[in-house]
Amino acid sequence: MSDSVLDASRDSIRRGSTSFAAAARLFDPRIREDAYMLYAWCRHCDDEIDGQVMGHGAVGLDPILARRKLAELEDKTRRAMAGEPTDDTAFAAFQRVAQRHGIAAQHPLDLLQGFRMDVEGRSYRTLQDTLLYAYHVAGVVGVMMAQVMGVRDIGTLRRASDLGLALQLTNIARDVIEDAKVGRIYLPADWLGAVANSPAAVIDPANRDAVFAATERLLAAAEPYYASSRWGLKALGFRSAWAIAAARGVYRQIGVKVAAMGPAGMDRRASTGAATKLMLVLRGGLVAARAVTSDGWQTEPDRTALWAPF
Repeated sequence: MSDSVLDASRDSIRRGSTSFAAAARLFDPRIREDAYMLYAWCRHCDDEIDGQVMGHGAVGLDPILARRKLAELEDKTRRAMAGEPTDDTAFAAFQRVAQRHGIAAQHPLDLLQGFRMDVEGRSYRTLQDTLLYAYHVAGVVGVMMAQVMGVRDIGTLRRASDLGLALQLTNIARDVIEDAKVGRIYLPADWLGAVANSPAAVIDPANRDAVFAATERLLAAAEPYYASSRWGLKALGFRSAWAIAAARGVYRQIGVKVAAMGPAGMDRRASTGAATKLMLVLRGGLVAARAVTSDGWQTEPDRTALWAPF
């Protein structure tokens, strides 16, 4: 029997993220379906605020319209969390996932708070400011995904948040010029100096070396979070651990490619080809197998030196 909510969610991930779609195929069927539906809601909210379609062609909305859209998203999310019927497939999808896994209302509202930071034109002076934004738009998604996979202990949820933080720092590094074109600067202003005064200065080729230096620092800042996130894999079943390890490897490789492209490559969007993705997916299987079958093979590192939102 056809399921219009699930079908729409599958289409959303297929069109919106080839990297996540590839990794999601590794999940057990029920977890995969819930991952699709969670992604569909996240993608819909992001698109509504950025005036884009499936993550592409962001133009930035008029601030008044963006605030109106955000208020609508918050209202629909609260209604969905309260169990009210809806004919909006994105919110129906999220409602199913939230009810099935007991996701607290604070988590989706935290995500929408990240979009509010965009709508309000928040500035990011320090790395911690950027990390706070990264938590709201990605770290909390990691927390919700971990709950979909059955995680409840706080330590593993922190590792899931760490992966979201790492992925978002990589996204920021990849999209520095693209974001500046719609008026957004996520690189810490303390690292950019006078270049942080305007998006036009970030875009200006004359400042490319300074912007790239800050981008490299952000990629370096992501590495401890990637390392920390690996230790959350042992709490998952093998297929879930494989999916997460694969996504982790693919996104980290995007950061490697950004660094290798240098200042001259910042106008091009870094990505991984099909052959590289396949290699990283296979490698992710090895990482996952070791994580879930070798309990205690190493001492788990303390993550207290890393920033944490909870």
